[in-house]
Amino acid sequence: MSKVIAAQIKNILFLDGFIPHKSNAKGSTVIYSRNHPTAKFVRVVVNSGIDAKSGKFTAQPTVKLCYINRKKSWREITTEIFTDPKKLASTITAQEAAEKFVKTCKHCKAKKFTAKTGNVVCSNACWTAWGGKKKAANTTKKSSQKIVAQKKAATPQKKKSQKVTPKSQRTYPLNKSSEKKSQKISAEILPGDLVSVEEITLDTVTHDYTGAILGIVMKNDHHGAVEVNWTANTSSLPEWDMPFTDHYQSRQRRAYRFKVLSRKSEWVNVA
Repeated sequence: MSKVIAAQIKNILFLDGFIPHKSNAKGSTVIYSRNHPTAKFVRVVVNSGIDAKSGKFTAQPTVKLCYINRKKSWREITTEIFTDPKKLASTITAQEAAEKFVKTCKHCKAKKFTAKTGNVVCSNACWTAWGGKKKAANTTKKSSQKIVAQKKAATPQKKKSQKVTPKSQRTYPLNKSSEKKSQKISAEILPGDLVSVEEITLDTVTHDYTGAILGIVMKNDHHGAVEVNWTANTSSLPEWDMPFTDHYQSRQRRAYRFKVLSRKSEWVNVA
């Protein structure tokens, strides 16, 4: 059975133009890759899960995108996604779509990747060429700003006179009973939807993660739980803060909800 699955994976990759690598530096399974259909210097990389010696299917396949920099080094620019052999083709398509959400260096236009330090940096490391010059040029400006700040700190400031409002004109907050009640907010989130994330505070969107976070909805249930395969996340938002339901309560200080990119889906009050 494992050889049958291996043959199916090889057939999918062969028909899609993938070429097997001669070796795998990190394991014993066969690695395949091909060029991204639209992005220059980007390769779609698949760990087939097929053992190189026995030819049997031994591990779950994975898919990721890599950028080839000026020194011909491969930089991983998307999170490596595990997939089922039956869903390999759709996972490859999703990873290709995630390329447009990867940040680009404003200086050399190369794709950025997450370094071992956790910082998102240019794949070409182009800052090593101009970083020292730029720092030297800004030395005078920083020193002058420091002098101005010191002068402001040394200048005594006059205290503002406090105006006392007459008791008859004072206003007081309303009782808790008259405050707006929290309501359930819901949206239709369906399997196959391409989604990102929005941060909301007191019913207002305060941050849109489109371009930094991308995922595909795998399934949902009648309780509103949503399972997502997150294919890209170049933001600082940890995985445990990602949304996982199709509803939330309004008037929250901070919450994260889905933003459907592949079709129109609006959040509305349901109770």
